Amino acid sequence: MGNEKTVQNQDLRIKLRAYDHKMLDDFLAKIVETARRTGVTITGPVLLPTTIKKYTVNRSVHTDKKSREQFEMRIHRRLIDLREPSNRTVEELQKLDSPAGVDIEIKYKEVRG
Repeated sequence: MGNEKTVQNQDLRIKLRAYDHKMLDDFLAKIVETARRTGVTITGPVLLPTTIKKYTVNRSVHTDKKSREQFEMRIHRRLIDLREPSNRTVEELQKLDSPAGVDIEIKYKEVRG
């Protein structure tokens, strides 16, 4: 780790979203394991609030207004920060295969100090 280049004064912020929390947590464990293997300081994972979208529909079209059915979608979210990642860390994270259904948002965050 002594001669690796690091992205100075920048953190890597990774936001993950998925409908299935088990798949999300499994992929998050892969990210954490990869980051620890490359020697990066990790902040998180932070469990963000689950967004719940509820939909109410009539069971039948023209009769029985009181008979309704409710559906909901739960969107689970996680956040993890990597402190001053090296180029090797970024390359290793790009090699990871993300499962279908997991949305990944990666941003570089400027660090003041």
